[in-house]
Amino acid sequence: MAAVFLHHVVGDLTVGKPDLREFWEGETVEAAMGEIGEGSERAVTVWRKRGEEVVRERERAARFVGILNSLDVVAFLAREGDREKAMGTPVREIVRHNPSLLKEVDPAARLIDALEMMKQGVQRLLVRKSVTWKGVSKRFSILYNGKWLKNSESSPTILPTNSCESTNFPSSSLSKENKYCCLSREDVIRFVIGCLGALAPIPLSSISSLATLNTNYYYIEASSPALEILNNFPENPCAAAVVETSADGTRKIIGEISAYKLWKCDYVAAAWAMANLSAGQFVMGSEDEDQDSLPDFILTSQLENGIAESPRHKRFSSRSIGFLSQQPLGGLRSMRSMYRGRSAPLTCRKTSSLAAVMAQMLSHRATHVWVTEVEPEENILVGIVSYNDILHAITKNPATVSTVMP
Repeated sequence: MAAVFLHHVVGDLTVGKPDLREFWEGETVEAAMGEIGEGSERAVTVWRKRGEEVVRERERAARFVGILNSLDVVAFLAREGDREKAMGTPVREIVRHNPSLLKEVDPAARLIDALEMMKQGVQRLLVRKSVTWKGVSKRFSILYNGKWLKNSESSPTILPTNSCESTNFPSSSLSKENKYCCLSREDVIRFVIGCLGALAPIPLSSISSLATLNTNYYYIEASSPALEILNNFPENPCAAAVVETSADGTRKIIGEISAYKLWKCDYVAAAWAMANLSAGQFVMGSEDEDQDSLPDFILTSQLENGIAESPRHKRFSSRSIGFLSQQPLGGLRSMRSMYRGRSAPLTCRKTSSLAAVMAQMLSHRATHVWVTEVEPEENILVGIVSYNDILHAITKNPATVSTVMP
């Protein structure tokens, strides 16, 4: 198992990754809405522009501001009264400044070291694509498990450095065009799922036996206003379960409000719903006979050729956000039966294997899976599994992280 992470480098994961596109902090919220919705990463990395003075490429990571996702945008629009004006707001005013979410690493850094950084909260790895190397750099490491690991074998093709954040690139590559890409935790998990045989028996173990199940999750009562999510805003993962709490204290999950669910939605409609509806109505919508109980949803069309159309009134349903499929489900009309399309939360059982949960997350491009009790008809929520929980599970085994130095 140790060979999977110790004998692979970060550069192995950059194959096929598109070049980094910097989203400037001076761009508008409306521009961010289009960038997030059409992008493949569910969020945008926000950057400061270079000054007029010459800035070295190795200082690129210093210009990183933070990460903006769909829930950030919807929450901002929901709390602003004038949404047309809000969409013209510069992104710098709403993005949460957190430079620690991104670290620049050498492509020859060991994968095990990159995993350690991500376990500590790093969500993006900035990797230079123009650098080439030969073989693997299994002796390259940062401070790991409290000990400095030495690079005893120096080579002109391996970057001799003492930190994963170093940017001491080979002199032969400095004259080349500098191209970067960003690796996410999803990229790491996609690599790991291709190495399940080497990770045995961990992938076949249940998430409960591996202590992967995280009971420290965010939730909001279905009867509470959806806007209350702003009082305890979730960050990692950016998701809150919408629950109904019974008399015995158990929580039944009926939906979720998350960046994952809102990724491809109509952000303006979602913002209206968050500002006007309860959390339960937000995630489950309303069928035809229930619509009279909801206020009109006023939709102002986007500017077209500089001319805005007059506001159009329509009744709200989850189709306004994009949660529901267009096909009815067996003619059921109750709000309780509206589990279909993208409105249903992604769940697994406590007995589910780690491999199954990983495959489930990757196939749905989800950042997390909610964990319920074994009885499927109850949907009793007991926890959550995120990418970070999986990283901890696959690296905490002594066989995984053991390093034998001759």
